Amino acid sequence: MPGRAKDSYNIRSVENALHLLEALADEESGCSLAQLSQRLDMTKASLFRMMATFENHGYVQRGSSTGEYELGLSAFEVSQKLLSKMSLLRKAKPAMAQLVRRCNETAYLVIQRDNEALFLEMLDSAQKVKVIPLTNQRFPLQQCAAGKIILAFNEAYAPRTTDHPELLAEISRCRKQGYCIDNNGVGEGSTCMAVPLFKSDKILAGCLTLIAPSFRTDESRINRELLPALKATGEMISAQLGYNVYAPRSIP
Repeated sequence: MPGRAKDSYNIRSVENALHLLEALADEESGCSLAQLSQRLDMTKASLFRMMATFENHGYVQRGSSTGEYELGLSAFEVSQKLLSKMSLLRKAKPAMAQLVRRCNETAYLVIQRDNEALFLEMLDSAQKVKVIPLTNQRFPLQQCAAGKIILAFNEAYAPRTTDHPELLAEISRCRKQGYCIDNNGVGEGSTCMAVPLFKSDKILAGCLTLIAPSFRTDESRINRELLPALKATGEMISAQLGYNVYAPRSIP
């Protein structure tokens, strides 16, 4: 409804759950149910139900000796994923900007979310004709070049992904050549080129992708201009993430 205050959309139970997590995050050690009840002005019964739900999902755990509540590993994992995403964005954007200036085509930073490729960040080109924006859109991994790169270099995931021999052959080819190119994967008349980005632990951090209308991406331009620039930029970002290109990395 127009003009309606944001606060009016708040759900009280969700607010209480967030306050509970914030209270636990503020504690250096654990906290008892009675302490939380007094601090948050909530009944022990309500807190107990919330705690049980959080505990079932790993966001809260109880100390083995004290029985007091503290944040669990799931909360830590979520925070680490956020920090990793922020670090990746911060380090990738300057190099992406150089790539866009050099090629005058749109660049994307892509990460994996479950069985999909999430187009996280876009730096647009100055071209008048371009592929529609894809920021925050998701595509099945097997559908687009970035997704196939994820399948090729996510070592714990790829071998169990598909039984389709043609896709397995393409994934193997992407792994060997270090890049992937496909047409129409993210939209009719589009060409998508993707390279992997690696972290210091030699684990895939995401993908760098160039996307352009197919009429501007003939084989000559791809091989002469776009692909060399994309690969060089991907290597630059990986180096900034701490990846040593000369270090051994096991590939299935």
